[in-house]
Formats: sequence, structure tokens, C-alpha cells
Amino acid sequence: MHVGFLGLGAIGAPMAARLARRGPLTVWNRTAARATEFVARHGGVAAPSARDAAAADVVITCLSTSADVAALLEGPDGILAGLRPGALFLDCTSGDPATSRAIAARLAERGVAFADAPVSGGTNGAEAGTLTVMVGGSAEAFARARPVLAAFGARIEHVGPVGAGDALKAVNNALLAVNILAVAEGLAALMKAGVAPRTALDVVNASSGRSFVSEVLVPERVLTGAWPRTFRLALLDKDVGIATRLLGQTGVPGPVLELTSALLRAARAELGEAADYLDPIRISERHAGVELRG
Repeated sequence: MHVGFLGLGAIGAPMAARLARRGPLTVWNRTAARATEFVARHGGVAAPSARDAAAADVVITCLSTSADVAALLEGPDGILAGLRPGALFLDCTSGDPATSRAIAARLAERGVAFADAPVSGGTNGAEAGTLTVMVGGSAEAFARARPVLAAFGARIEHVGPVGAGDALKAVNNALLAVNILAVAEGLAALMKAGVAPRTALDVVNASSGRSFVSEVLVPERVLTGAWPRTFRLALLDKDVGIATRLLGQTGVPGPVLELTSALLRAARAELGEAADYLDPIRISERHAGVELRG
């Protein structure tokens, strides 16, 4: 099965690398040099255009936003120009449900099946092939997609119709954001009350307040002072925005997520577009006059 993969970013590249071990792969990236470097390291073929990459049995996109995917469809060198009837289009972008539904409808007119398939697990999960994949689409599309997604996904869930995967990923990341902000505030207060951050987390993680943020992210990245750059705050802000719009569309009151969204927007404005998604913790540190280390 020939796969075309478009988008060799921080998480897309290791996903594509795992696909390269399984069969024919064509890759494309906006920055052509990245595709050339990928092929030199992992094999496959670097396509000169999105159209050429899309001339495959299965086409996978892994871009920053649904708007990027929609824009890449168009034009003489766009995806639509290269897609073949009967192909399967999998969008692993953390996208917007409404845009995914519009894309799916357009592709259906050309005889192409579509599923949104955003992933969770970060770059480490992509490299290890342990990502969680949330698939929105028909049962038939899911059945076709599963063997392909298994190259980089350990848990592959069919979560509902087109757009459901995007919705679940957005809410998941919104919950992540809530935890980042809450853990930062709580640890800062505890530190000023005389509790060492590591001690506080040891107790929290043996109690009911534990989360992925408290168990993994803060101990490994904040308390150590490592602060790796793995996921941009701008992208987390985008995902939380999708989640808050979902609240409005479904008529569900969302004061917690709306406040979280406002705080992320403010942090993004203060820290800049290159900031990492854990950098809002630095703002909590500064406001509290502490450094969460040790």
C-alpha cells in the first residue's frame, strides 16, 4: 500500500518514519529541504508538490491547523489535483470539526473517503509508535485506516462520525491546559507555604489530585530546569479555542474552559509565538516570586 504523507513537523516526521519501514512512502513538506533530509535518513521519495504526494492509496496530512489542510487542497499543485478515486484521506492534524466535515463532503464528491485522526502522545510517542489516535469517520473508513495508523499508534479508537476525533482531541488538550495552569498555581502556593515542590508532587501523585502534568511533565521538565521545546503554546491555544467553540455549538456552559482559554491567550501574547506550552508556568512563577525547582 502506497502512502503519501504531508507535513514533516516535530510529530509528523517520526510518524512518517515509522510508515517508511512498512512500505512505499512519498513525503512532502512546505520546506522542501526537510523532505529531502527525511528521505536521506529514512527512505521513501520526496514529492515536488502536494499533488504528487497525494497520488497514493492512502494520503495522510499532519499540519498545524485545519485551515492549512483546506488551503493545501486547492490549486493545480494541490492535494485535490493528485487524489485518485477510491483513495483514503486521513487527517492527523489537531483540527476543527466543522472544517473536517466540509473537507469530507468535498472529498466524497470525488469518491475519496475521509477520516479525521488526530493523535496524542507527543514526539516520544510518535517515535515509539505508542500514540493514541482518535478517529472520526465511517466504520468502513476506520477499518481501512486502522492498519495504516497502527504504524505509529498503539491505541486506535473509532470515536464517532467525521469531526468527532477533532472534537475529542481539542477537549483532551483543553483538559491538559487546565491541569498545567492549576498545577503551576498550586505548587507556587505550596512552595511559599514551606512545602518543597518535589515533596508536594510526591504526595499529590499518590493522591486524588494527580494528572499527567503532575506525574510526568512538571517533574521531568520544570523541576529539573530542562524546559524542552516540544509543543508550541500557540498550538495548545488553538486547540483550547476549538474546545470552547464546541461548548458554544453544543449549548454547554463552559466557565472553566473559557477562563483557561483567556489565560492561554494572555500568556501567548506575553510570551510570544515561539513559546512552549509549559511556559505559562513561568508566568505563575514570576507572579508568585518563586522558582519551581528541586
